[in-house]
Amino acid sequence: MQTHLRSLLLAHHPLILLESAEEARSMELLAEAAEDLDLKLFEWSLTGGLRRPGEERPLEGRTVQAGLALQHAMDLQVPALFVFKDLSAHWEEPTIVRFLKDFENRFSQGPSVLVILGSPGLEIPVSLESVIHRHVLALPGPEELEQIVNATLQSLASRIVLQVELSDADRDRLLQALSGLTANQVRQAIARAVLEDRRLDAADIAATQRHKAAAVRDGGLLEFHAAEENRADLGGFENLQAWLKRAALGFSAEARAMRLDPPRGVLLVGVPGCGKSLAAKTIARQWGLPLLKLDAGRLYDKYIGESEKNFLRATAMAEAIAPCVLWIDEMEKAFATGGDGGSDGGTAQRTLGLFLTWLQEKKETVFLAATANQIHRLPPELLRKGRFDEIFFIDLPNAEERRVIFAIHLSRRNQDPAGVDLDRLAVESEPFSGAEIEQAVIAALYECLARRCGLSTEVLVVELRRTVPLAVSRREEIEQLRAFAAGRFVAASVAEGRQT
Repeated sequence: MQTHLRSLLLAHHPLILLESAEEARSMELLAEAAEDLDLKLFEWSLTGGLRRPGEERPLEGRTVQAGLALQHAMDLQVPALFVFKDLSAHWEEPTIVRFLKDFENRFSQGPSVLVILGSPGLEIPVSLESVIHRHVLALPGPEELEQIVNATLQSLASRIVLQVELSDADRDRLLQALSGLTANQVRQAIARAVLEDRRLDAADIAATQRHKAAAVRDGGLLEFHAAEENRADLGGFENLQAWLKRAALGFSAEARAMRLDPPRGVLLVGVPGCGKSLAAKTIARQWGLPLLKLDAGRLYDKYIGESEKNFLRATAMAEAIAPCVLWIDEMEKAFATGGDGGSDGGTAQRTLGLFLTWLQEKKETVFLAATANQIHRLPPELLRKGRFDEIFFIDLPNAEERRVIFAIHLSRRNQDPAGVDLDRLAVESEPFSGAEIEQAVIAALYECLARRCGLSTEVLVVELRRTVPLAVSRREEIEQLRAFAAGRFVAASVAEGRQT
């Protein structure tokens, strides 16, 4: 049983709202708690009334009515744990409010407890906020995951002959692959892996990662990328690369012995198309951590309060999967401040407050890699020293970086970089961004396919000269961006010759 939940039950909180999307798992944990604490367990639903788990008939025929069920619970003379499943549909009714307050008064010193099951983000009525203690049921941790896996394997073994061939290291990797999933999703992932070939071994870990990626994606907020599948490669950025190498020491046993906290995160700002997103992916690859991508625009919902709930769901998922890298792309879309903040009903300000609190107080090892294009839209609170471990400014690539970028994209498409004049291409591509160089390589390869010829320097040069780079078409904006960054942020590249 989760330690915090047990503590709440022991601390004489007579009314508890247990937030979870997993009703069956919640009931299992509460049944375990009732047995440990020597409490009789009762459950109530709109269809079943108040009853003991496993019994078909309610204690009283009329207890399908919420008010009568609460009255009956208070009249019982035995220490009990009451679990009400559908009470939130009625808890704004004056009679139900009164019953709940009476229950809180009667059992403020124990021994009985009433737990209300609710979906994540459920709003407690104002009239009950002072008497109901909210608890969010975290996703299964390593110990519970192992219990679920073992129970699932035992269940499958009762029906089919199966083999489990996992070393201790493989089992740890499997549990990490399952982190962030609900109990039911874990059962489905294990069952799917076993039923394919009637065995569970190290080869199933990658399939489990893919199952998790699909489950996370279906949630609508995040994208999951396993460390093993991250192929990001970054050219240049010497300052950033050196910082990452040093920051990685924060995850070591030596750092823990010195009571040093792991690195919290970086903010990557700069010219669009110059590698901010690639840098975020590279951080996860270099550190061997899974990557969660949160597109800031997905947080927002037209209904009041839903955006904040989306943020809490996203960070809860990240903490369940930890250690990991959480990449918030285009952060300004989530926290941009416009005037008095009233145009969105204050949503951006509330979400910002949640974010700053989470960044300061998060307990799990979730490294934040945030990117932003429009720095001026970010609120000052985000740019204050200490929010992030460092803020890096990413400018247009210099000549050496352009050479490396060409080599990376040519190699990625099975072309030999030695077959072209990289020095000339570096000169011809000034002042192109990395994204523009990649598109020039792609366009040149399509041209070669059409002409049925091999790739050459000349074909690449022609494509470069056809392109009007962003640095030309939006020169004034980029100059303003550089001016704003000057003296405020650290240059990602040594070759830029200055600490911008």
